[in-house]
Amino acid sequence: MKKSILSLSFVFFTILAVNAQSTTTPATVMVATAPVENPNAPDLKFESETVDYGTIEHNANGDREFKFKNTGKEPLIITNCQGSCGCTVPTWPKEPIKPGASAAIKVHYATDRVGAFEKTITVNSNAKTPVKVIKIKGVVKPDPTPAAGTVTTSPATATPIASPDKK
Repeated sequence: MKKSILSLSFVFFTILAVNAQSTTTPATVMVATAPVENPNAPDLKFESETVDYGTIEHNANGDREFKFKNTGKEPLIITNCQGSCGCTVPTWPKEPIKPGASAAIKVHYATDRVGAFEKTITVNSNAKTPVKVIKIKGVVKPDPTPAAGTVTTSPATATPIASPDKK
């Protein structure tokens, strides 16, 4: 009987000691607040958010522009522009664009890639809408003449046919 009481006492004091080490704090109430919108913030307005290259020749000029205007009341700063792949390379103005001023984001698409394309450019700025996505699209025609000395296949027989070398 002494051992049972002693064992129960030991367990009781152990539990008491463990609980004495933990502290309880009152629950913290998190209140979500809506971000305060700056009524004077710059506003990025594009003439067009999509540039259609149409159907272009293989290796044609792949340079185009997205013209825009800062319609806000503070200077617009474009911090980054990122193409959706390595074939789309944007160049943007690094200096602030004053309120009411216009500028352009230049985009180069690698037209050595044959076929239809649709790519995006993500524009990051201090505008009311800080992330804006603009788009390019079009079709690059295949090269009409294969290079001299290349081997092509005949579609009917799938037999290699050598192109004559030009001398």
